[in-house]
This record gives sequence, C-alpha cells and structure tokens, in this order.
Amino acid sequence: MGSSLPSRLLTQHNEPLSQRIWPESIRKVSKTGYGCQFSEELSLLANRYAHSVGDRLVFVSVETVNSQVLDTFQTYMVIPRPDSGILKRVYANILGSDGFLSLDIPEKILKRLYTYGSLKDTEEGAEFEVKNRLQDAKFSGISRLAINGVEIKPEDVRLETASGEVYQLEEVTAEQPITFSVGDTVYVVVQGVNLDTGDHKIDLEFTAEPFGDLSLSITDTIRDEGELPSIPRDDQDNYSERAIKQRHEYLKEKTGVELEHVPEFSFDAHTGEGNIENFIGVAQMPLGIAGPLKVNGEHADGEYPIPLATTEGTLVASYSRGMKAINMAGGAKTTVVDDRMNRAPVFVFEDARKARDFREWVFDHYDTIKQKAEETSSVAELVEIEDYMTNNLANFRFSFQTGDAAGQNMVGKATFAACNWILQEYPGYVENFYLEGNLATDKKASKINDMKTRGKRVTAEVTLDEKTCLHHLGAEPESMAHHGKISDINAFFGGLDSNGAHAANGLAALFIACGQDEANVAESHATIGNVTLLDDNSLHVSVTIPSLIVATYGGGTGLPTQRECLQMLDCDGAGNVNKFAEIAAATVLAGELSLGAAISASDWVTSHDELGRNR
Repeated sequence: MGSSLPSRLLTQHNEPLSQRIWPESIRKVSKTGYGCQFSEELSLLANRYAHSVGDRLVFVSVETVNSQVLDTFQTYMVIPRPDSGILKRVYANILGSDGFLSLDIPEKILKRLYTYGSLKDTEEGAEFEVKNRLQDAKFSGISRLAINGVEIKPEDVRLETASGEVYQLEEVTAEQPITFSVGDTVYVVVQGVNLDTGDHKIDLEFTAEPFGDLSLSITDTIRDEGELPSIPRDDQDNYSERAIKQRHEYLKEKTGVELEHVPEFSFDAHTGEGNIENFIGVAQMPLGIAGPLKVNGEHADGEYPIPLATTEGTLVASYSRGMKAINMAGGAKTTVVDDRMNRAPVFVFEDARKARDFREWVFDHYDTIKQKAEETSSVAELVEIEDYMTNNLANFRFSFQTGDAAGQNMVGKATFAACNWILQEYPGYVENFYLEGNLATDKKASKINDMKTRGKRVTAEVTLDEKTCLHHLGAEPESMAHHGKISDINAFFGGLDSNGAHAANGLAALFIACGQDEANVAESHATIGNVTLLDDNSLHVSVTIPSLIVATYGGGTGLPTQRECLQMLDCDGAGNVNKFAEIAAATVLAGELSLGAAISASDWVTSHDELGRNR
C-alpha cells in the first residue's frame, strides 16, 4: 500500500515524532488519561494512510467536515520506526489496533496518583492531594479541574508542596514546572469552594513530564467522623522531653497508670527517630550471656559470648549447654552458601498469553532492567529475576545482594525503579501492576524461600562423639538420631515449615539483643535439620537456615544497647553481616542439640521446673 502514495510524501517532513505535533485532525484525545480514541472514520483513514515504508511510518492527516472524511491531503509526517517503548506502541497500534491507541499508564495505575481520603473542607476551601507513585517527573500544571461537575477557574487554584512551597496555578507551566519526584506530594487547594460531608466527584486534567497529559476522574468522600481520640504529638519535635512528658500524662489520665520504669532510659530519645514513633520510653528486656561459642566459619572464627534477650527461664542455660557440647567437639563449622533479598512485583494482563509474552520481553531486557534497579543504590546488586506464571499474572522475584543491610527497603526502591522503566518501555498493554504480589513472602515462612533463599542461606554443623552425647548432654547418640527421624516424619505429617526443634527461641533472643527486625524470625526460624549416626557411634548434626535475615548496619543495629551487643560479637558496622549470620546459625545449632538431647533423655520437663520457677 505504501507504493500507492505520492512520491513527494516520502521526501518531506522527515522529522522524528518527538519533534512534531500530532495533527489535531487525526487524533481525538480520550478523557481516560491513558489513551487516544480514533473516530470510526479516522480509524479507517489511519489504516489506509498510515503505512510502513521501509523502516519508517508515513502518516498522512486529513481534514474532517461534518464528520465526513475528505480524501484530500493537508499535512503529513514521516515517523522513524521506534525500537522500544511508548513510540513503538504508538507505531504498532496505529497499524493494527482497531482505532484504539494505548499509552503508557493503565487507568488503574494512573488513579494511584490521587491520594484517596485526602479530600477535606478547610477554611480556605476544598483541598486534596496528588502523590507521585510512578517515577520521577515534573508537574507542569492543571489544564482542567471540575468538582461535582462545576468547572473551577485557574485563578482559584493554589498548589502547595510538602516542602512548603506555594504556587498559584498560573505560575506553574512547562517552562516553570514543579519538581515531582517519586514520593512527592502536591496539595491542590481550591479557594472559595466549600464541600459538605459525603461523596464528591473530582475531574482533573494535568501535565507531568515524562508522562504527558493525564486525566483522573475519581470519587472521594468527606466523612463526618467527629472528634477522634489521638495520641499527643509535637509536630516540631516529637522526641523532645516535653512531647514525651505529654504522652506520659495522657496515659495517666486515660489508664490511671503512672509510669515508673518505662521512662528510665539512658540514651537521647532523638536516637530513636526512624526506629519508633510516639516514643514514651523503653521496654527493658532481661539480657543474658550464653556460651562462649566456638565458631569455625569462613567469616566468624573464634569464641564468642552470645547475648540473648529473653524472659523465658532455661533458655540461656539450655543454649549454653549446647554451646559447651559444640566446644567439646572443637567448634561448629559454618558456611554461608547464598545471599539474596527479594521483592516480588506482579503484572496483570488480559490473558495468560499476553503474560507469557511479557515475561519473554522482561528477560530479553534483563541487562537494562538490572541497570535501572542498581542506579538507586550504591550497594544493591540484582543477581536474578525469577518468574512464576499463573492465570493472567506474571509474577517475578527480583533477587538482590544488599551488603550489610537486611535490605527490604533497599530492594523495594530498586525494584520500583526497574518496574517503572518496564511499564514505560514495554510495547504491550499492562492492565495493572503491584510492587509486591506476596511472593517475596515478607515476614512469612514459605517453601519458595526454602528452595530459592531469602536473606542468607547458612549451614552450621558439628560431629559429637559418643562421650559428649552421654556425659554432657545425657543422651545416647542412637536415641538422639532416632528422635530426629521421628521429628522428620511428624514435621511432614503436621505440615510444619521446619523439622527443627526451636530455632525461633534463640533467634528471637539474639535478634532483640542485637537490633534485628524481630518480625524476621517468622522467616528465619524455618530450619532444615539433619541428624546422622556414624559408624563409630558419633553423631553428625547440621542445621541449614535458608532465609536468615540479619544486618549489622542500618535499622535497629545503631541503637545504643543493640550496638553494644553487636560489639560483644565484633559484628557492629559494615563488613560483618556474614560473620553475624554464621554466629546466628551456630547459636541455632546449639539450641537444637540441647533441646533434642533433653527430649531424648526425658529431661525437658524437669529442667524447666528447675530453672523456670518464677512463672
């Protein structure tokens, strides 16, 4: 069909699409904010006069009069065939889309720019929020705003940023945009408009580069919630002595409790900023020392006193007993065999075939996706993207190495940046997207972690001779091995996520003492244990933790008492996370030995009676 066009059409206006404006006579912009809808006549015309000629798309526009197409050429352009992204999508859809031209942002994703629940009636007028949840951009102004069908005049609109900058709408233009980075909020104040409680429809058309012209049509609600109770806060300094005292007084008034021990803390309350909100004091947990524990690792090599914070009597004593057995055998051999932290985005498609095609495109562009992810951090390194396809969903697990940080927030930011690039560049249509589809299994044990690793995958092992089993642990090696097999059977029978005895006990106590995220015990406790009776009646015991999530930098590791506990282990600060992981695994091994022997020798109940009497 291209050959039927006049030759002069192939020689003029040879600029790229980015340098020319789409002829208004060809396009009709829809109000959904994520696409253009061709009229039936113009769709037919586009199919007739938009042709592939070599590596270029020749696009001819015409005038329309009274909805009739005049077959006379007015203007035209020549568009180079794009390699990727939105231009490639435009190119493909013009030639075979039945008139619909899909753009970058699906409506369901676009609506996330609006903060639901932000609409409120103030003394100045109505106010709502637009927050960038997509990618770094520049906010270039509002072209139309209507509330409940009433058009708002531009001079009645004021824009405010979270940093306190204030603009009249006319001041914000393409030449003078507002920086609109990911996470930034723009507050839209409509002066002189007062809203009652109830539902209100907001129609908003605005421009944000690189997205272009966007449209939102949403319904938000102003609720009459009365005066709700709240905790005293100081917006200027919520960690000040005054703010803390106000909360103490609030608790006394509400509960009748006058705090005596909670307010007794030894560090500057401002140290807790970023770790705790509405600070009132500290929960003082008893802290004991187990061991020392001899570790023969690739990162941890020596004898370590193990700080354990717990309220459970016998726990420190039990772990110390297991550590002594390990020491008698010459120490625990520890090995970190894998390291990765995950985020699992999910992309939604019309059907499974489109999801499959998308997966192939992602893997074809792995190098660029890796680059976009790693640009967000000096530490995060993308090592693998795993795919898990089900129904019309393309699930991925982005797996990173994160240095000495546990890394959940780090990999979330990196994956978000990569997914934004994917959404912008993928030439097909993504119906919806979520940064986390629950396959990273945050704070949950899972079989996928057992197989693929989350955090550190580390093994601790030791071989105990018969005398150590009998005279120190008080159990025969045969009995301990037999009990191990029964535990394996019943772990399978009961559907357990671990065949171990009580890894959560030691890990929780160690995590609290050393400033780890204690909720990560949910994943980290899922151990894989193995007990083998050897020919000389000695016992080889090993424990693998496939998802040990630990850190020696960031989070709670910098708090004063937690940092001191890490210092006891020579594990504070950068460069020590694998060392700490090996010590943690060896600690778990000690607990498994002690409890396994106590059960095998029927000493479990009597030991608790002896050392746990303060119940």
